[in-house]
Amino acid sequence: MSKFDSIRPFYDAEVNAAIRQIIDDPMLEAMMNFTFPNDSPSHWNDLMLHTHSLRDFQINFIYPGLMKVLQKSSEGLSSGGFELLEPNTAYLFISNHRDIILDTSLLNALLYENGLVMTTSAIGDNLIKKPFLHTLSRLNRNFAIRRGLTGRALLESSILASEYIQKSLLKENRSVWTAQKEGRTKDGNDSTHKGVLKMLTLAEPSSDAFSFFEKIKLVPVSISYEYDPTDILKMPELLAKARDEKYVKSENEDFINLLRGIMGTKKRIHLQVNTVMDEEIQEISKMDLNQSEKLSVLADKIDIHIWEGYKLWPSNYIAHDLLNQTTTYSDQYTLEEKAAFERRLSERVNQTNPLEVQSFLAMYANPVNNKKKER
Repeated sequence: MSKFDSIRPFYDAEVNAAIRQIIDDPMLEAMMNFTFPNDSPSHWNDLMLHTHSLRDFQINFIYPGLMKVLQKSSEGLSSGGFELLEPNTAYLFISNHRDIILDTSLLNALLYENGLVMTTSAIGDNLIKKPFLHTLSRLNRNFAIRRGLTGRALLESSILASEYIQKSLLKENRSVWTAQKEGRTKDGNDSTHKGVLKMLTLAEPSSDAFSFFEKIKLVPVSISYEYDPTDILKMPELLAKARDEKYVKSENEDFINLLRGIMGTKKRIHLQVNTVMDEEIQEISKMDLNQSEKLSVLADKIDIHIWEGYKLWPSNYIAHDLLNQTTTYSDQYTLEEKAAFERRLSERVNQTNPLEVQSFLAMYANPVNNKKKER
């Protein structure tokens, strides 16, 4: 057994057998009928039974499924910065995180369209507890990050993830995607957690663990949705946090978020590749700082790039003006756009609860504040 068997995606040699395990699952049938509405089930079934690699599975099934999702639930995907990336080169993409599945799926679609190395992507094991989802995630080249651990178990799990990421980048020439913090950003205030950066260095044998970042190509990525399809689903956790209460997820909450994120209304989406941070990492490495301080500087620089690349939509400006009771950004949206956003607000939020209204608006307004302080 490989030391990574508990977290890794399937190997190509395992793909066909894994497909055969789920080929009759109703959830797969629903996915494929959505993806190929004009084809008979026997067509995609036969194609799938003749699939023997992760790349073929992603290109032939995940990619067209994603295109159908964009067609049905968005007004299109725009992108920028991919000209900064080179073919046949592995990158560590550190991204802000809004949606469980779509963030990394959209990045991989754009990498594929640009002839670049697609990623192996981190996913919390709390999201793939159902056997079908676990198998599907491994077919989509996800590797699992174990959640809910403490103490020694957490350290061992973090070291294992770090070793897997290092192997992917440096030995397999496979790009890696990870979020800038554990879980999605609920309040729109994107920030890189130093703990994520520290985890990435745990497998580094050198006493100078920061040197890991000198060996790889780190790329901050920004993704922004005009409408967050899960905005209302994030509200209970935001309200609990505002009241300084412990938030406990309801049963199947992650699965409901996953489905709503895929099919909920998004309007426009933008994904921006910001820079390859080689020079900045070299500069940080030379600073007379300890490891923890260097990671803090790096986290701050990643934040600046993500804020800089984040595309602000009318929804962000409208929320900022409503939250602050101003018209500062009225030139950034139309009256029709404002009316549509206010309808969304009134339909989703209890207007008699000021805390609820403020939390919802802040979710969209915080990226405007971050953009202002990016430098």
